[in-house]
Amino acid sequence: MARIVMQPSGVAVECVHGDTVLMALEKAGHALPNNCRAGACGECKVKVLSGQFDQGVVLDMALSQDERQQGLGLMCMAKPISDEMVIEWGTEDARPKLFPPRENALFVVVEKRQVAARVVELQLRPVGKPIRYWPGQYVTLGDERAGVVPRSYSIANAPRPDGEIVLQVTRAEGGSTSAWVHDTLEVGAAVKISGAYGTFIGDPSVDTPVLCLAAGTGLAPIQALAEAALRRGYRRPVTLIVAARTREDLYSLGLMAWWRIKHRNFDYRITLGREQVEGYLHGRIDALLPGLFPDLSRHSVFAAGSPAFVDACVATARSLGARNELTHTEGFFEQQRLRG
Repeated sequence: MARIVMQPSGVAVECVHGDTVLMALEKAGHALPNNCRAGACGECKVKVLSGQFDQGVVLDMALSQDERQQGLGLMCMAKPISDEMVIEWGTEDARPKLFPPRENALFVVVEKRQVAARVVELQLRPVGKPIRYWPGQYVTLGDERAGVVPRSYSIANAPRPDGEIVLQVTRAEGGSTSAWVHDTLEVGAAVKISGAYGTFIGDPSVDTPVLCLAAGTGLAPIQALAEAALRRGYRRPVTLIVAARTREDLYSLGLMAWWRIKHRNFDYRITLGREQVEGYLHGRIDALLPGLFPDLSRHSVFAAGSPAFVDACVATARSLGARNELTHTEGFFEQQRLRG
């Protein structure tokens, strides 16, 4: 067993043999940004101050040779091989936030619905102890025995007493896992879920107006965050803007309409990129945002979708005054999205 020390906080956690540094931190309840969990996106990159570790197989685009020489490593793949490993990871960021993830938790598919042209929604009920998670986090789903590689999908609902989770899966071109979900997985099937992972959870103590920006199944984590906030009686305005190509790509319209009627502080707008329809906005969110929210200096901003969508939204939001510490993103890693 190795010891992982975070500096400058000095917080230390134990890492059992075979676990990565990221796994050890998560099991101890500490948040470290991550996305692909496969050494390909670079979000979990930190500087290793001392100690030895096996970096494993990672992509050069995520960790260059120059970065390796500077002592940087990807914690999703790094496994300590010395008794102690010291990493440079902040003070506030080392506060306990996350529930320890579980591996291969058994669930049953109790409902499967086609909710949009390319999106299937799964309702999964746990067999035994539910997974504990924060709204905005994700899990992995697959069937390795059948050769279906586990892929990451955001949980689309706030935690429920019965532990049921909802996943929204887009059919990805050439994606074996999403094809399995769409074409093979049936109601009544037993599946194994691992998680929850991710740090797209915001800060529950913040009391600001909230602006949520979502495209595609980026709506899933946004939906979970909004549901949780409204359920607990959040009083500040919560606005959701959803981007889609056409009306065929839209889903959860009934739920958003219900939220608008039930919660006076909630509103939503939809923009279509390839259609002009009465009652809908038209165009990219980043182009529309200045006219809708000219000043975001007091808002918490959440953006989820493709990396290009998220980057454009963040750049525009910051130009309108959005503060870095109140801006939260979930950019689905492109390679994962295409292969999923």
